[in-house]
This record gives sequence, C-alpha cells and structure tokens, in this order.
Amino acid sequence: MINGLQGLFPIYGPVVRLAKRWVSSHLFSACLAEEAVELLVAYLFVKPLPFSVPCSRITGFLRFLRLLAEYDWTFSALVVDMNNDLTPSDKKEIYDKFMLSRKGYEENPWDASPAMFLTMSYDKASEAWTRSSPNSLELKRLVAYARSSANLLTRLILQDQIDSYRWECLFRTPLNNYDAVILLHGDRLPYPQRLLFPSKLEQGRLVANGKASKAFRPFMLPEDLRGSSEELKKGLLVDFDPLRCYIEDLEKEFNSLKVWYDSLGGDVIGLTWDSKKRGREEAEDDPIDLLKAVGEAGKGFMRSVYFLKAPRLVN
Repeated sequence: MINGLQGLFPIYGPVVRLAKRWVSSHLFSACLAEEAVELLVAYLFVKPLPFSVPCSRITGFLRFLRLLAEYDWTFSALVVDMNNDLTPSDKKEIYDKFMLSRKGYEENPWDASPAMFLTMSYDKASEAWTRSSPNSLELKRLVAYARSSANLLTRLILQDQIDSYRWECLFRTPLNNYDAVILLHGDRLPYPQRLLFPSKLEQGRLVANGKASKAFRPFMLPEDLRGSSEELKKGLLVDFDPLRCYIEDLEKEFNSLKVWYDSLGGDVIGLTWDSKKRGREEAEDDPIDLLKAVGEAGKGFMRSVYFLKAPRLVN
C-alpha cells in the first residue's frame, strides 16, 4: 500500500524521510515506530482536506508537524483509509474499539492505551505500531516538540529565512530538557556519515568521559587489509550496532532511567529519571554514582556523561 502511495504521490517519500529524521533527531526513536511515521504522513495524502495534497516536501513536513501537534489524540482515532475501502461497519468497529481503549480515561487520564490510536483496514485496534508506544507522557512530549518545530518552520517560511543555522534548529534537540546526557564518539557510530550535527553541551556537571575504543570501527581502514584472511575475519563485525547494544544494556541494567535516543545517526542519548520505576533503595543512591556506572557501561563508545537535574523526590 505504501509503495502504491509513493507511485501516486512522488513527494510522499521525501516527506517521510524528513519526518523520520525529525522524529529521530529529537530522540523519539524508541517512542514512535518508523512504520507509524509512514502512516501519519500517508494520512496527509489520502485525507488532505481542507487543503490540497502536499506538493512540496516542506509543505508536507509542516503538515506532519501540525498533525502531531493539533490532532485530538485523546478523544479521536486517526484512521488511515489507504484504499478508501473502509465500510460503515469497519468504521463502527474502529470506533467501538477506540471507545473501549478510553474506558478508564476519567479515572486516570494517563492510563489511556494506546495513547496514539492509529488504525487502518488491517489493524482496527491500533495494535501493530502504536500499541505500547508512545505512552501518554511520551505523546505529550512529542506533541510539544512538534508544536514548537511547526511554529519555527512557519516563521522561517513567512520570513523567507535563508540562515542555515535557523533551519538546522528544526533538527537540533535542546539537551537541557533532559536530566542527564550521554555524548558518544561520532566516529564509532554504525553510520557516522548520517550524523547531521556533532552534539555539544556547555552546561551541567561532567560525570564521566572516555576515549574511543580501537576494538571496533564502522569502516575497515586500508591498513586493516594488509593482514591475513583469518585476521580480517576476526575484525569483521557483521550487523554490529554499538548504539543498539548500549541502549539495550542501559534499559536492562538501569530501570530508573528513561532512555531517549536517535536511531538514524545521532551522537547523543538523553536520560530522564523515571520516578515510577525508582525504588526506595534506588532513590537513596547517589545519582552521580549511577551516571558513572552508565558511563562505564559504554566504555569505548561513550565520549562523556553530564548530570543536569537531580531526580524528584516521590513520597
């Protein structure tokens, strides 16, 4: 279906690429699946009213941001009718399942699941791509970022701005919105050529820093080819993604931290304290010691770890 949409609207692909890059650049890779982004952009093309179909990548990108920021995710399901073949009974089924998902909203507004009810003909209960993420808090953050970026992009268009830095700000996430930040060695990323802007942090307390490991590199250097075939085999790491491995270790070992990252080529990881998962013993631990352990877990890949905000005390 997506391939057919690309055939009908050639600009669809470039808009999707911009949307995916924006989502990843603001460290929402764990919150919004790439397939969900494709469907959100598809909605702009199959149901563009009251506008016409986007005719440029900037127009499509702006509408994507506006859709995220302004859609009533709490009380409305987003139905992507790709082939315009949903029957009234299909729509009623979607509505019933959506209302069932919002049954406990009055008791606990943050317990609505899925928070982003995204449906299509083969998934009437929003189980495929947004069942578990984004949750309500993640969606609230996503909406706020989308609103800010949409307003900035609107100003850039209306003022006919050509300053490259202002445009870059659309894809630069403010690092002071996190409780701690991990900077990574850009030349050790799996795809260093995808890095848009090297990250810098001029605030917070430096907790740990480290040198890049020589044990792995994204590319083989000419001198690596001078050895024997056996040595080459030992040094060849197929499908090795140090970022993915590091994220998995962080999520496994540090339950009290919420991890935000860019899967498309960012050199920064954002951390926020998850008060719901912080037990009494963890709450008494020194957050500096915890972040030092975070840095140690990424030894050879981690460039530096910064502490920005202390965890909130929860009764």
